[in-house]
Amino acid sequence: MIRFALTLVFFGVLSLVVGSLVSGDDYFDWGVTGGLFALAVAGECARFWLKRSRAKKRQSSGI
Repeated sequence: MIRFALTLVFFGVLSLVVGSLVSGDDYFDWGVTGGLFALAVAGECARFWLKRSRAKKRQSSGI
């Protein structure tokens, strides 16, 4: 769970930096920042779900 939180913090900061670089002088581009962070969250959730489903398949029924 710590890896999950650290990854989201890293991608959150990265998306904020990219959003500020893309925005230029006018305003902060929240659309780009939010979109990048949403992709990071979706990727991490998919990774967590795949890892969990693989672990369930390995469980034995144990008679």
